[in-house]
Amino acid sequence: VQLVESGGGLVQAGGSLRLSCVASGSIFTINAMGWYRQAPGKQRELVAIITRDGKINYADSVKGRFTISRDNAKNTVPLQMNSLKPEDTATYYCNADITTIGPWGSGRSDYWGQGTQVTVSS
Repeated sequence: VQLVESGGGLVQAGGSLRLSCVASGSIFTINAMGWYRQAPGKQRELVAIITRDGKINYADSVKGRFTISRDNAKNTVPLQMNSLKPEDTATYYCNADITTIGPWGSGRSDYWGQGTQVTVSS
């Protein structure tokens, strides 16, 4: 299974970015998909997560500014980020709880993307 992120970059405060993540491989079901971020010197933290049936949870710091969605048919999870602040600067990681299936049988694991940098200038 691979998670590939795209859409990071440099933006001024108040601007917007849209991140996207696509999962591929021997996927049977994606149980939940989400975004985490890690700033230098800080622990990785949850940004937003969405379950297969559409239940969403946001970090308090991004509520009202970020919107997560998912396309179950395409195995993608976009994150629309508006009204960006310098404190949103971090590496953003896609995460997915995936049930796989193959000749070996089935299993369930947590997967991470490689990360995409978001930098918000003041």
